Amino acid sequence: MSIKEVDTVPLPVTRGEAARPRTRRSVVKPRRWKRYEATLIGTVSVLGVLLTWQATDSAKMLPLFLPGPIAIGRALVTLFTDPRSEIWLDLSTSGQELAVGYGGAVVVGLVVGILMGWYTRFQYALDPFVNFFYSTPRIVLIPVFIIWLGIDWQSKVAVIFLGAVFPIIINTMAGVRNTDVALIRVARSFGASEALIFRRVVLPGAVPFILTGFRLGVGHALTGVIVAEYIAAVNGVGKLIADAGVTFQMAKMFAGVVFIAGTGVLLTWLLQRIENRFQSWRPQIKS
Repeated sequence: MSIKEVDTVPLPVTRGEAARPRTRRSVVKPRRWKRYEATLIGTVSVLGVLLTWQATDSAKMLPLFLPGPIAIGRALVTLFTDPRSEIWLDLSTSGQELAVGYGGAVVVGLVVGILMGWYTRFQYALDPFVNFFYSTPRIVLIPVFIIWLGIDWQSKVAVIFLGAVFPIIINTMAGVRNTDVALIRVARSFGASEALIFRRVVLPGAVPFILTGFRLGVGHALTGVIVAEYIAAVNGVGKLIADAGVTFQMAKMFAGVVFIAGTGVLLTWLLQRIENRFQSWRPQIKS
Protein backbone atom coordinates (compact mmCIF):
# COMPACT_ATOMS: atom_id res chain seq x y z
CA MET A 1 0.00 0.00 0.00
CA SER A 2 1.64 3.26 -1.12
CA ILE A 3 1.62 6.67 0.52
CA LYS A 4 -0.42 8.08 -2.35
CA GLU A 5 -3.26 5.63 -1.68
CA VAL A 6 -3.57 6.27 2.05
CA ASP A 7 -3.33 9.67 3.69
CA THR A 8 -3.82 8.56 7.29
CA VAL A 9 -1.82 5.80 8.95
CA PRO A 10 -3.01 4.61 12.40
CA LEU A 11 -0.27 4.75 15.01
CA PRO A 12 -0.09 2.87 18.33
CA VAL A 13 -2.00 4.50 21.18
CA THR A 14 -0.49 4.49 24.65
CA ARG A 15 -2.50 3.61 27.74
CA GLY A 16 -4.64 6.46 28.97
CA GLU A 17 -4.77 8.20 25.61
CA ALA A 18 -8.02 8.56 23.77
CA ALA A 19 -8.03 6.77 20.49
CA ARG A 20 -7.83 9.37 17.81
CA PRO A 21 -6.61 9.23 14.23
CA ARG A 22 -3.14 10.54 13.56
CA THR A 23 -1.80 11.54 10.21
CA ARG A 24 1.65 11.16 8.80
CA ARG A 25 2.48 13.42 5.93
CA SER A 26 4.41 12.02 3.05
CA VAL A 27 7.75 13.61 2.27
CA VAL A 28 7.57 15.05 -1.21
CA LYS A 29 10.92 15.59 -2.84
CA PRO A 30 11.28 18.80 -4.85
CA ARG A 31 11.28 18.41 -8.58
CA ARG A 32 14.63 18.19 -10.27
CA TRP A 33 14.21 21.45 -12.16
CA LYS A 34 13.63 23.29 -8.89
CA ARG A 35 17.29 22.75 -8.02
CA TYR A 36 18.32 24.70 -11.11
CA GLU A 37 15.48 27.20 -11.10
CA ALA A 38 17.64 30.14 -10.00
CA THR A 39 20.33 29.35 -12.59
CA LEU A 40 17.81 28.95 -15.41
CA ILE A 41 15.91 32.13 -14.60
CA GLY A 42 19.14 34.10 -14.22
CA THR A 43 20.54 32.78 -17.51
CA VAL A 44 17.36 33.55 -19.42
CA SER A 45 17.26 37.04 -17.90
CA VAL A 46 20.86 37.79 -18.90
CA LEU A 47 20.37 36.42 -22.41
CA GLY A 48 17.22 38.50 -22.82
CA VAL A 49 19.04 41.69 -21.83
CA LEU A 50 21.99 40.92 -24.14
CA LEU A 51 19.73 40.15 -27.11
CA THR A 52 17.72 43.32 -26.54
CA TRP A 53 20.92 45.31 -26.20
CA GLN A 54 22.35 43.89 -29.43
CA ALA A 55 19.10 44.39 -31.33
CA THR A 56 19.03 48.01 -30.19
CA ASP A 57 22.62 48.46 -31.33
CA SER A 58 21.86 46.92 -34.73
CA ALA A 59 18.96 49.34 -35.12
CA LYS A 60 21.32 52.27 -34.33
CA MET A 61 19.21 53.25 -31.34
CA LEU A 62 21.93 53.19 -28.66
CA PRO A 63 23.41 56.40 -27.25
CA LEU A 64 26.67 57.69 -28.64
CA PHE A 65 29.81 55.82 -27.55
CA LEU A 66 27.84 52.85 -26.21
CA PRO A 67 28.92 49.71 -28.12
CA GLY A 68 26.88 46.54 -28.41
CA PRO A 69 27.68 43.18 -26.78
CA ILE A 70 29.27 41.77 -29.95
CA ALA A 71 31.66 44.71 -30.25
CA ILE A 72 32.60 44.39 -26.58
CA GLY A 73 33.17 40.66 -27.01
CA ARG A 74 35.45 41.23 -29.98
CA ALA A 75 37.43 43.84 -28.05
CA LEU A 76 37.77 41.41 -25.14
CA VAL A 77 39.13 38.72 -27.46
CA THR A 78 41.53 41.22 -29.03
CA LEU A 79 42.90 42.13 -25.62
CA PHE A 80 44.06 38.55 -25.09
CA THR A 81 45.16 37.79 -28.67
CA ASP A 82 46.87 40.98 -29.82
CA PRO A 83 50.64 40.62 -29.30
CA ARG A 84 50.89 44.38 -28.68
CA SER A 85 48.45 44.18 -25.79
CA GLU A 86 49.79 44.45 -22.23
CA ILE A 87 46.77 42.75 -20.70
CA TRP A 88 48.82 40.06 -18.95
CA LEU A 89 51.01 42.68 -17.29
CA ASP A 90 47.89 44.61 -16.28
CA LEU A 91 46.26 41.48 -14.85
CA SER A 92 49.42 40.53 -12.98
CA THR A 93 49.71 44.02 -11.47
CA SER A 94 46.06 44.24 -10.42
CA GLY A 95 46.05 40.64 -9.17
CA GLN A 96 49.05 41.17 -6.92
CA GLU A 97 47.62 44.37 -5.50
CA LEU A 98 44.27 42.68 -4.89
CA ALA A 99 45.85 39.63 -3.25
CA VAL A 100 48.02 41.66 -0.87
CA GLY A 101 45.34 44.21 0.02
CA TYR A 102 42.46 41.75 0.41
CA GLY A 103 44.62 39.18 2.19
CA GLY A 104 45.73 41.77 4.73
CA ALA A 105 42.11 42.87 5.19
CA VAL A 106 41.05 39.29 5.91
CA VAL A 107 43.73 38.79 8.57
CA VAL A 108 43.26 42.15 10.28
CA GLY A 109 39.47 42.06 9.93
CA LEU A 110 39.21 38.65 11.55
CA VAL A 111 41.45 39.50 14.48
CA VAL A 112 39.91 42.90 15.19
CA GLY A 113 36.34 41.67 14.62
CA ILE A 114 36.78 38.73 16.99
CA LEU A 115 38.33 40.93 19.68
CA MET A 116 35.57 43.54 19.33
CA GLY A 117 32.88 40.87 19.52
CA TRP A 118 34.37 38.97 22.45
CA TYR A 119 35.54 41.89 24.59
CA THR A 120 32.94 44.61 25.12
CA ARG A 121 35.39 47.26 26.28
CA PHE A 122 37.57 46.63 23.24
CA GLN A 123 34.51 47.25 21.10
CA TYR A 124 33.79 50.50 22.96
CA ALA A 125 37.34 51.68 22.26
CA LEU A 126 37.45 50.88 18.52
CA ASP A 127 33.83 51.32 17.49
CA PRO A 128 34.12 55.11 16.82
CA PHE A 129 37.10 54.58 14.51
CA VAL A 130 35.44 51.70 12.65
CA ASN A 131 32.28 53.70 12.07
CA PHE A 132 34.23 56.79 11.03
CA PHE A 133 36.45 55.10 8.44
CA TYR A 134 33.67 52.83 7.18
CA SER A 135 31.52 55.90 6.49
CA THR A 136 34.37 57.77 4.78
CA PRO A 137 34.57 57.23 0.99
CA ARG A 138 37.97 55.70 0.31
CA ILE A 139 38.29 57.61 -2.95
CA VAL A 140 38.88 60.88 -1.08
CA LEU A 141 41.94 59.32 0.59
CA ILE A 142 43.61 58.24 -2.64
CA PRO A 143 45.43 61.57 -3.21
CA VAL A 144 46.78 61.36 0.33
CA PHE A 145 47.97 57.78 -0.18
CA ILE A 146 49.66 58.78 -3.45
CA ILE A 147 51.50 61.61 -1.68
CA TRP A 148 52.54 59.32 1.17
CA LEU A 149 53.23 56.09 -0.75
CA GLY A 150 53.67 57.15 -4.39
CA ILE A 151 51.89 55.83 -7.47
CA ASP A 152 53.39 52.36 -7.13
CA TRP A 153 51.55 49.33 -5.72
CA GLN A 154 51.68 50.49 -2.09
CA SER A 155 49.01 53.18 -2.50
CA LYS A 156 46.72 50.74 -4.33
CA VAL A 157 47.11 48.15 -1.59
CA ALA A 158 46.21 50.77 1.03
CA VAL A 159 42.99 51.65 -0.80
CA ILE A 160 42.05 47.98 -1.27
CA PHE A 161 42.79 47.21 2.37
CA LEU A 162 40.64 50.06 3.68
CA GLY A 163 37.80 49.12 1.37
CA ALA A 164 37.67 45.46 2.39
CA VAL A 165 38.65 45.42 6.05
CA PHE A 166 35.64 47.17 7.57
CA PRO A 167 32.89 44.88 6.19
CA ILE A 168 34.91 41.95 7.52
CA ILE A 169 35.34 43.58 10.94
CA ILE A 170 31.66 44.48 11.28
CA ASN A 171 30.34 41.08 10.18
CA THR A 172 32.83 39.14 12.29
CA MET A 173 31.96 41.22 15.35
CA ALA A 174 28.24 40.68 14.69
CA GLY A 175 28.75 36.93 14.37
CA VAL A 176 30.61 36.68 17.68
CA ARG A 177 28.15 38.88 19.54
CA ASN A 178 25.09 37.04 18.18
CA THR A 179 26.09 33.72 19.70
CA ASP A 180 23.21 32.13 21.61
CA VAL A 181 23.70 32.95 25.30
CA ALA A 182 21.99 29.70 26.30
CA LEU A 183 24.70 27.68 24.56
CA ILE A 184 27.42 29.58 26.42
CA ARG A 185 25.66 28.98 29.74
CA VAL A 186 25.32 25.27 29.06
CA ALA A 187 29.02 25.03 28.14
CA ARG A 188 30.00 26.86 31.33
CA SER A 189 27.74 24.63 33.41
CA PHE A 190 29.76 21.66 32.16
CA GLY A 191 32.98 23.32 33.26
CA ALA A 192 34.24 24.46 29.86
CA SER A 193 36.93 27.12 29.91
CA GLU A 194 36.55 30.45 28.13
CA ALA A 195 39.03 29.38 25.47
CA LEU A 196 37.13 26.14 24.85
CA ILE A 197 33.80 27.97 24.71
CA PHE A 198 35.17 30.39 22.16
CA ARG A 199 36.71 27.61 20.05
CA ARG A 200 33.80 25.15 20.17
CA VAL A 201 30.71 27.39 20.50
CA VAL A 202 31.35 31.01 19.51
CA LEU A 203 33.65 30.62 16.51
CA PRO A 204 31.61 27.92 14.67
CA GLY A 205 28.44 29.99 15.12
CA ALA A 206 30.15 33.08 13.72
CA VAL A 207 31.43 31.39 10.54
CA PRO A 208 28.40 32.33 8.36
CA PHE A 209 28.75 35.96 9.41
CA ILE A 210 32.48 35.89 8.71
CA LEU A 211 31.97 34.46 5.22
CA THR A 212 29.36 37.13 4.52
CA GLY A 213 31.97 39.72 5.44
CA PHE A 214 34.44 38.09 3.06
CA ARG A 215 31.87 38.21 0.27
CA LEU A 216 31.09 41.88 0.86
CA GLY A 217 34.78 42.68 1.13
CA VAL A 218 35.49 41.28 -2.34
CA GLY A 219 33.26 43.87 -3.98
CA HIS A 220 34.86 46.72 -2.04
CA ALA A 221 38.34 45.40 -2.84
CA LEU A 222 37.68 45.22 -6.58
CA THR A 223 36.22 48.71 -6.53
CA GLY A 224 39.30 49.94 -4.68
CA VAL A 225 41.81 48.48 -7.10
CA ILE A 226 40.05 49.89 -10.17
CA VAL A 227 39.47 53.35 -8.70
CA ALA A 228 43.03 53.60 -7.38
CA GLU A 229 44.52 52.55 -10.73
CA TYR A 230 42.11 54.79 -12.58
CA ILE A 231 43.45 57.86 -10.80
CA ALA A 232 47.19 57.15 -10.89
CA ALA A 233 48.99 54.00 -12.01
CA VAL A 234 51.62 52.72 -14.42
CA ASN A 235 49.92 49.40 -15.16
CA GLY A 236 46.72 47.60 -14.17
CA VAL A 237 43.20 46.92 -15.36
CA GLY A 238 42.04 50.26 -13.98
CA LYS A 239 44.77 52.01 -15.96
CA LEU A 240 43.67 50.12 -19.09
CA ILE A 241 40.06 51.25 -18.59
CA ALA A 242 41.12 54.85 -17.99
CA ASP A 243 43.34 55.01 -21.08
CA ALA A 244 40.67 53.42 -23.28
CA GLY A 245 38.06 55.88 -22.04
CA VAL A 246 40.26 58.93 -22.63
CA THR A 247 41.03 57.83 -26.20
CA PHE A 248 37.35 56.99 -26.89
CA GLN A 249 38.02 53.25 -27.40
CA MET A 250 34.68 52.47 -25.84
CA ALA A 251 34.55 48.79 -26.79
CA LYS A 252 37.96 48.24 -25.19
CA MET A 253 36.93 50.19 -22.11
CA PHE A 254 33.73 48.16 -21.67
CA ALA A 255 35.73 44.97 -22.24
CA GLY A 256 37.88 45.85 -19.23
CA VAL A 257 34.77 46.66 -17.19
CA VAL A 258 33.15 43.34 -18.18
CA PHE A 259 36.30 41.43 -17.28
CA ILE A 260 36.63 42.97 -13.81
CA ALA A 261 32.90 42.54 -13.20
CA GLY A 262 33.08 38.90 -14.27
CA THR A 263 35.98 38.38 -11.86
CA GLY A 264 33.89 39.87 -9.07
CA VAL A 265 30.92 37.65 -9.93
CA LEU A 266 33.14 34.54 -9.92
CA LEU A 267 34.76 35.35 -6.57
CA THR A 268 31.41 36.23 -5.02
CA TRP A 269 29.89 32.98 -6.33
CA LEU A 270 32.70 30.91 -4.83
CA LEU A 271 32.32 32.59 -1.45
CA GLN A 272 28.53 32.23 -1.69
CA ARG A 273 28.90 28.48 -2.25
CA ILE A 274 31.12 28.21 0.81
CA GLU A 275 28.72 30.36 2.82
CA ASN A 276 25.72 28.22 1.86
CA ARG A 277 27.40 25.13 3.32
CA PHE A 278 27.36 26.83 6.71
CA GLN A 279 23.81 28.15 6.37
CA SER A 280 21.96 25.03 5.22
CA TRP A 281 19.80 25.26 8.36
CA ARG A 282 18.07 28.37 7.07
CA PRO A 283 14.50 27.81 5.82
CA GLN A 284 13.94 28.01 2.10
CA ILE A 285 11.93 31.04 0.93
CA LYS A 286 9.09 30.09 -1.39
CA SER A 287 8.56 32.24 -4.46
